[in-house]
Amino acid sequence: MMRYLKLVNFEFNRIAKVYVVLLGIVLTSQMIAVITASRNYLKDANESLNVEMMSQADFLSTYGHMTFHNVVRSLWFGGPIALCIAAVAFYIFFIWYRDWFGKNTFAYRLLTLPTSRLNVLYAKLTTILMMTFGFIAFQFIIYQVEARVMQWMVPKDFRMDMSFHEVVRSMLDLGILFPEEPLAFLFTYGAGVVVVVTLFTGILFERSFRWKGIIGAVAYGFIAGLVFFLPLILHETVMQQFFYPTELVLLTVLAGVIVLAGSLAMSGYLLNKKIRI
Repeated sequence: MMRYLKLVNFEFNRIAKVYVVLLGIVLTSQMIAVITASRNYLKDANESLNVEMMSQADFLSTYGHMTFHNVVRSLWFGGPIALCIAAVAFYIFFIWYRDWFGKNTFAYRLLTLPTSRLNVLYAKLTTILMMTFGFIAFQFIIYQVEARVMQWMVPKDFRMDMSFHEVVRSMLDLGILFPEEPLAFLFTYGAGVVVVVTLFTGILFERSFRWKGIIGAVAYGFIAGLVFFLPLILHETVMQQFFYPTELVLLTVLAGVIVLAGSLAMSGYLLNKKIRI
């Protein structure tokens, strides 16, 4: 366990500086979104009330209250979230390939450490999860600050305060990233873990067999995807919607566990028997 934790600490420290920069970009960009959206709303309010001599009731009827939706729709808000998603997706691959394509063959030293080679995969997977959940937690925390800034800038009579959950509930794309229900959260990110481990296995296929390994990785990914979606495919075709929703979810979870176990077993085999350094 201590060797695994040391590997996790080592892997996370390799990305820590870039990770902090990404968090800084998220905070800075989203604060710009809050300030810009609030100022634009106040500008419209000032022109309508003081220039066009519109009443407050008429203004609110026309423009509505200022809510955090005005902020979320800004590219300044959604852009850094998309950047973080892209960064995690890129690092899923880079976390492996940097060990082979650095100045020294670092993969050799990493895979000859006195610990199970599968611990190397676990450490890399844990790092990806720490990055992902760190982004989620950071977004939840800074929302409280962003909402307070909006409250300071926009008078109470012109705004409608929303909790983080209300914002997520009303925005489909945010709802996917921040599921409210615990089971939905576990299912969404559990499926994400299955996908990441499957991608890791594909990378190990390529590292083990090079060009032939690419074909093996694609084939393995296709088989893993087929197994994972098999309950849904059978439900919609052969079984003609035979399963109840709960049964379909349980079968999908079971399929995910099978894919995860198979990917870990295959990764262990490749790391111990086939990997080329």
